[in-house]
Amino acid sequence: MTLIRYGILIVLLLTLAITAIIYPALPEQVASHWNAAGEVDGYLPRLWGAAIVPLIIIPLTGFFFLIPRIDPLRENYKRFQPYYEGFILVFALFFAIIQVQILLWGIGIKISPNIVIPPLFGALFIYIGFMLDHAEPNWFVGIRTPWTMSSEKVWKKTHALGGRLFKVAGIVSIAGVFFGSYALWFCLVPVLLVAGYTVVYSYIQFQGERRSTG
Repeated sequence: MTLIRYGILIVLLLTLAITAIIYPALPEQVASHWNAAGEVDGYLPRLWGAAIVPLIIIPLTGFFFLIPRIDPLRENYKRFQPYYEGFILVFALFFAIIQVQILLWGIGIKISPNIVIPPLFGALFIYIGFMLDHAEPNWFVGIRTPWTMSSEKVWKKTHALGGRLFKVAGIVSIAGVFFGSYALWFCLVPVLLVAGYTVVYSYIQFQGERRSTG
């Protein structure tokens, strides 16, 4: 087992341990959703409020490890495996911190999600940017359009650009921590723009490649 895999396992176990320790101190209704202003607008019963994040993170982590085994292009994962497994670790940390924020709120330590979420999304987007720099063609991870999947050259160009843009989106997301009720927009808008732009970019690059070889 690699160090990264040990790290993922430790994060998952710590998340479960912290949840188990704090669970008895939680109220009967646990805050589970906040509006853009950082005010609670949704609750769950204590059991579900404490369990919802682990029920998301554990199956998804398992699925991420399954992906390279079921992808027809599985051999390509070996060429960026440390970056891919690093993403799983960052993903696990992302949800672990969200879980801690939920639990702390439940016991009266009210840290606004508008302070927690922007840096978390920012770190996730920045790491995705680094992963895209090294991603090889596959059917699950990266900017997978008909044009990137049809041309390795287009794949590499699109992912080089996408890697840079995701890092920028991450920095913008982190800045959202200073904008209160607008924080979520700083997380969502940049990444949606990047996703849309890279799809168009891959199409343009593919058409240009066809013209140059036609």
